[in-house]
Amino acid sequence: MPERILVVDDEPNMLRLLKTILGDQTGYEVMTTNNPLEVSKLLQEDHYDLVITDLKMPLVDGIDLIEIIKKIDPGIPVIIITAYGTLETAEEAVQKGAYDFITKPFRKEAILITIRRALEWKRMQGELAALKKQ
Repeated sequence: MPERILVVDDEPNMLRLLKTILGDQTGYEVMTTNNPLEVSKLLQEDHYDLVITDLKMPLVDGIDLIEIIKKIDPGIPVIIITAYGTLETAEEAVQKGAYDFITKPFRKEAILITIRRALEWKRMQGELAALKKQ
């Protein structure tokens, strides 16, 4: 079963780009939304292995979205992508539970490596939890 990624960005061009990068060559199943208010509903209705979100969006920004996501699924890694990256914002995102923080423009290889690492981290967390139950 392919790993499922939810991409949240208010820019349709960025959603298309990420869906192309992640879906065509990697085998990931990618769902996109340009409405951050839908994320809660999408996560409650279906399982996702990873969320990638923009930082600056109307209605709900990426930092607030991390908190929403973590309340629904504390174990899901969240990667923030932004054109407005500062050290302070990156630190805040990681403190709120983001797995990583990537600035635009990004190289395709860099985002794919970050995604692979985040998904591997999630798998290892699952294995650790299973071992602790034994």
